[in-house]
Amino acid sequence: MSSERISLTVGPVLTYWTRQALMDFYAGVAESAADTVVLGEVVCSRRYEFKLDDWLDLAADLRAAGKEIVLATQGLIESEADLRVVRRIAEQRDYLVEAGDASALAVLEPAGVPFAIGPHLNVYSRAALEEHAGFGAVRWTAPAELPLEAMGRVNPAADPVKAGETPVATEAFGFGRMPLAFSARCFTARHHRLSKDQCEFRCQDYPDGLLLSTSDGKPFLVLNGIQTQGAAQHCLIEQREQIVANGVRRLRLSPCSQHFTTVVACFEQVMNQGAPAAAARRELEAIALPGGLANGYAQGRAGMEWKAA
Repeated sequence: MSSERISLTVGPVLTYWTRQALMDFYAGVAESAADTVVLGEVVCSRRYEFKLDDWLDLAADLRAAGKEIVLATQGLIESEADLRVVRRIAEQRDYLVEAGDASALAVLEPAGVPFAIGPHLNVYSRAALEEHAGFGAVRWTAPAELPLEAMGRVNPAADPVKAGETPVATEAFGFGRMPLAFSARCFTARHHRLSKDQCEFRCQDYPDGLLLSTSDGKPFLVLNGIQTQGAAQHCLIEQREQIVANGVRRLRLSPCSQHFTTVVACFEQVMNQGAPAAAARRELEAIALPGGLANGYAQGRAGMEWKAA
């Protein structure tokens, strides 16, 4: 086993939680083995529990607890008000910024500051990653559906893309319900026959999203406001060897409403402490995470499939 640490990143909370739920969640993250925490509202600007100043206060607290902080911008910018938030995030210099979409790039690149590429910017080739590195990207979170081998071809360990003299780091989506798509429509509101602007914040009724099943009752997708996710929990707990071989040195763990500290502990034990992956996978299965486990995309298969190591 390579002694090189696989850094663990807690991704942004994608679903709509109460303020108290967020505070409790991040208190647990502060005590966890996570190296990096990505903060911010990335799905819907109507989610008011935390405003930017609240995220910045939380960032200061988590940095004091030893975590690297990244501030994320929304995955779909829909208004001038959304853009103003992006500009405010880009203007601060305390934390690295993760670009959620091309409009964030348009703000960050002229500012001449380093930034991270979020998973929705659709970087699928080395040429695209090199172009973004030329704009100032120092870190890349691969799209969730990209197989590990493809990540290795885009940014190989032996010949990484560089931002100046610094290799661009590759982060893979390692755990959680995969964020697959955004739409200008809010599907949660439509499910309740409400308009998007008068949604009554129904997303808060679904702390892990609204499950969508097939006609024969199999879990398929999850509706999360304007975002669509996969129903299963994408999980790379058994793929450490592939992860290292393909130049990935960071794993993103996407929050779930229950048992997330157990998830972080399992990944830390397997990725960095030499614990057996099969035992950790059984522990994750035992805590009954919503949707069960899958790793198909990482293996070049259907996303909802599980392929044993």
